[in-house]
Amino acid sequence: MGHEHEHGHGHGNGQAHSHGVSVDADRRWLTVALSLITGFMMIEVVIGLLANSLALLSDAAHMLTDAASIVLALTAIRIAARPARGKYTYGFKRAEILSAQANGITLLVLAGWLTYEAIRRLLDPPEVTGGLVVVTALVGIVVNVAAAWAISKANRSSLNVEGAFQHVLNDLYGFIATAVAGVVVLLTGFARADAIATLVVVALMVKAGLGLVRESGRIFLEAAPAGVDPDALGRRLVEIPGVDEVHDLHVWQITSGNVALSAHVLVQSGADCHGLRQQIERLLDHDYEITHTTLQVDHSQLVSAATSPNANRLLPVLEEHCDDAHGPVHRERPGPSAGLGYTQN
Repeated sequence: MGHEHEHGHGHGNGQAHSHGVSVDADRRWLTVALSLITGFMMIEVVIGLLANSLALLSDAAHMLTDAASIVLALTAIRIAARPARGKYTYGFKRAEILSAQANGITLLVLAGWLTYEAIRRLLDPPEVTGGLVVVTALVGIVVNVAAAWAISKANRSSLNVEGAFQHVLNDLYGFIATAVAGVVVLLTGFARADAIATLVVVALMVKAGLGLVRESGRIFLEAAPAGVDPDALGRRLVEIPGVDEVHDLHVWQITSGNVALSAHVLVQSGADCHGLRQQIERLLDHDYEITHTTLQVDHSQLVSAATSPNANRLLPVLEEHCDDAHGPVHRERPGPSAGLGYTQN
């Protein structure tokens, strides 16, 4: 029996690729946040040295990484906007994921350094000027709230922008903890409060840093995006009348919010390949918001299995194709209950 090869590449209406905020708007809001952070950071370094406050200096160091993360995000946006050409068939979209991973790693490195300094100051607390710490921290809260608001107006579905946002958000938490520590030092003289506040911020930094590294790592390893179970998706596809088997099913993210899928689909002999492909694409678009699809659709064939009591049943087997299928094979279960259950090989 001959086989028909139909290749579908659907993009739907393109809404799944839209982020709701233009690239120019992202740049504008990130630039506003960058200006606020760098201006206050320089003031905070001077005051932190005068007050001998590790919490203030750690906040200033964190603001430096905030500024670096925003510059990195702006650079990644510019690089990712370059069109696909030559060997880079997806363009440079994953530059944004590299930026997000770098932001996560810098959070973790900074957390390690601050942990060391905080422990050292817990063992040998220096004198801290509580008044300067409180005033500076309160101003820092206002600046970081404004910066966080500016970044929140950009496209936070982008892991790149989210990385910069997490930097600023953790800095806001840091200023709140620093303000509390300054009040404690001012009222009680308990200088170790400064280091304790730093450790609280460290815990938040580690949480945010690990999240960014984990999510960016999933994209680099081409894991299925959160909320999409490839096995469940394969079972959904073979529920479509006329579809016998789905294998070589791959779902991955090119970059944040840009999901792609490819699969080999075997349909019943005589079925409308074009119609079934379009039906699958509509399901993927409507239920999973996946519009970047590449589907190879072929007819299955009748085979005889002499050792099987169900000889001459329709099995979705294609000759001379893919000796070793990648991942599970989703197949209609033979027998009276066909269409009600499926097997995975």
